Amino acid sequence: MKEEIKSHWRSWIFYISIGILLIIAYKALDSIGFLVNGVKNFLSILSPFLVGLLMAYLLYMPESKIESLFKRSRKRIIRKNARKIAILITYILVILILMIIINFILPVIIDSVNELISNLQNYYSRIIDTYNNLPEDSLFKTEQVYNALKEAQNFDLKQYISVERIMQYIKGAVGIARGVFDVFVAVIVSIYILAERNQIYMFFARLGKAIFKENTCNYIEKYFYRSNGVFFKFISSQFIDAIVVGVLTTIAMSILKVKYASLLGFTIGLFNMIPYFGAIVAVAIAGIITFITGGFYKALLMFIVVVILQQVDANIINPKIIGDSLKISPILVILAVTIGGAYFGVIGMFLGVPIAGILKILVNDYIDSKVNE
Repeated sequence: MKEEIKSHWRSWIFYISIGILLIIAYKALDSIGFLVNGVKNFLSILSPFLVGLLMAYLLYMPESKIESLFKRSRKRIIRKNARKIAILITYILVILILMIIINFILPVIIDSVNELISNLQNYYSRIIDTYNNLPEDSLFKTEQVYNALKEAQNFDLKQYISVERIMQYIKGAVGIARGVFDVFVAVIVSIYILAERNQIYMFFARLGKAIFKENTCNYIEKYFYRSNGVFFKFISSQFIDAIVVGVLTTIAMSILKVKYASLLGFTIGLFNMIPYFGAIVAVAIAGIITFITGGFYKALLMFIVVVILQQVDANIINPKIIGDSLKISPILVILAVTIGGAYFGVIGMFLGVPIAGILKILVNDYIDSKVNE
């Protein structure tokens, strides 16, 4: 009898517990909007610190290289203050680069955008005249092409590449740190992180040892360093490679007297940061614009020169910059870019490759551990 009562109470306690859990889950889902807004507000407050962390992460490599040079100095006072001097020089270089971009490169690109937009109607009329002069049996003189040209006439390009739109993109890119105060805080945070990175590392190392077992700490440290190496090597190398490709392409197009050479070179360099797909899309856009502005032969010549430069980059420049840190097969790269782009847009296409590299390391290590057991 007692056992039946106990069993009865256990059943009731079980059902009541399920009911309470369902109510909690319902309330959590019902207030999910409030929780999301709370998280967004909290991240907004932390945005200057997050931006500062990102700045420190991106500037760590050049700062550490400069610091290592000063540590070799024969003068003791320079060796002692090597990090402070390196941080100062790094930020001076960043400011100089930003000044060059703002004063010399950005105005040229904006002028090219303005000129391209103002001449759109003339270019469209030229395309229509070329289409009308094609023979009736031409491969391009079809109803589909004609309908596409009609749709292109109604396409408002200004909403995508106008100066106002570009400024919106720029504001969106730097919108995480709004206002002079936020930017100032972000810079100060990045300086402190760079200056005190050893102490920060030691704190988290001690915290990890206090929370986890020794083997777990070793695994965390091991994969943190390897993941950080993959991410940093990929991001920094792709950025440098984009600058090199953009400059070389701009110079080559200027020699060929391609219209909007600076804008097209900048576009190709920017898109080149996305593996495989970026270069294809950028060259296609540059080819179409050059065909419209300069004709078929100039577009063909531009296409040949840019493809040659892309091959030089793919086989000589890019491997020299990246090295052997990302030994990822082309199939895995394409898969990572496709999945990343489908779920997270352009950022996903860019970060999909290093994430795939990290997952490959984890899977290979797991397989090796099981095989060697």
